[in-house]
Amino acid sequence: MRIAIDVMGGDHAPDAILDGALDALKQLDADDQMILVGRTDLIMDVLDGRGVDDHRLVVEHTHETIAMDEPPVDAVRSKPNSSIVRMMQMASRKEERPVDITVSAGNTGACVSAATMYMKRLPGVHRPGIAVVIPTYHGPIVVCDAGANPEPRPAHLVQYGVMADVYARKFLGITNPRVAQINIGSEEAKGTVMIKEVRKFLRHNPAADDINYIGYVEGRDLFDGVADVIVCDGFVGNVVLKLAEGLARSVFRAIEREIRNSDPEIGPRFAAVVRAIYARHDYHEFGGAPLLGVNGCCMIAHGSSEARTIRNAILKSRDFLRSGVNKAIVERLASMRAAGAT
Repeated sequence: MRIAIDVMGGDHAPDAILDGALDALKQLDADDQMILVGRTDLIMDVLDGRGVDDHRLVVEHTHETIAMDEPPVDAVRSKPNSSIVRMMQMASRKEERPVDITVSAGNTGACVSAATMYMKRLPGVHRPGIAVVIPTYHGPIVVCDAGANPEPRPAHLVQYGVMADVYARKFLGITNPRVAQINIGSEEAKGTVMIKEVRKFLRHNPAADDINYIGYVEGRDLFDGVADVIVCDGFVGNVVLKLAEGLARSVFRAIEREIRNSDPEIGPRFAAVVRAIYARHDYHEFGGAPLLGVNGCCMIAHGSSEARTIRNAILKSRDFLRSGVNKAIVERLASMRAAGAT
């Protein structure tokens, strides 16, 4: 596999990105190749400083960087030699030898825009969506979309349900995922016109018969094990994701503090257990979220990614590619079109 890494993207770039990439390199196969995309001088300073000399590493120089607060579409168009754009160009099927995987902790909107522009969409896909896995006590749930498309059409949300269902089956190993829409109430009369249109299609259209649609769920239901896939627009999905991350961090810190203060002898031991539990619910451990619907593997990592986040994102992206998610998405959408879906 050929894996391109955006060295310049993220709050802790380039050092944390390179540290994570080098950690992941140790677990890659001998014939895998990692392309480090960014400023050559910065990359080589780190590699030389760590005494790294590996034939699997290739440096692709870019002199522009897209900042986290830049307007995505404008930045992609005005900075063709940025690390994000160049990385996505390398994943284009027009390249003589395109990369198989792209990983970035940079500007999410720019990643989505550039991936759509250069990697293109899978056949039948209207708009790509970010699928985030959120760990819960009852098992992982997939939220799609988590930020790629804040103002979707009903057809987009239907496809997010389909693509996330495939992702849950192929990547997470969930046999028959329960697919739900997040709403302000579980009653069918509630919700916007768009939400109701999506519900009508998923519940009554024969083309959606192979989707285990269970209706609406509220925000408080997400962690109760009632669904495996949550469909929503990118605005709501991103708010849900950030709220879950912040709440988990705050709650676990409060629990750890109370345990430490409860007993000076046993408190530290119980605090270690709490930290271990938190690690299983920490987004750094999962790494990144795939942009479902693009013709390749685009893994988008958190802007605050640390070295371990990047390492895990790279390794998860390799698993994603091997799982055959994209092929299954194309086949499912084709069968829906054949069944009369719009």
